Amino acid sequence: MDRIHYAGNSVLTGSAIATALLEYAEVLAKAGTSATVDIPILEEDGSVGRSKLLIGPASQLIADAEESEFEEIVDEDLVAYFRAETATYRQAPAAALLAEEAEVQDVMDDI
Repeated sequence: MDRIHYAGNSVLTGSAIATALLEYAEVLAKAGTSATVDIPILEEDGSVGRSKLLIGPASQLIADAEESEFEEIVDEDLVAYFRAETATYRQAPAAALLAEEAEVQDVMDDI
């Protein structure tokens, strides 16, 4: 499990969730945008709860590995969502660059 430290508080969640969340937060920050995410967390009594986090350019997230006597929290759909969104934002700069190059070529063709 990983403990995510955020805005003076912390939550315990699955390691794969924490890793995917930090990667998503990174691309959002680079894109200058934000998102609110809802993640499963481990409550003190061992039950699974939910936490909402606003992530983006001003987010300062830290994830530390932490041992727990409780079962690892797994949410494959959420991890897949974070990874898909991360991939989309990583591809966006390349797509923007290609569009810009095409515009330049169009101008050059007109000259």
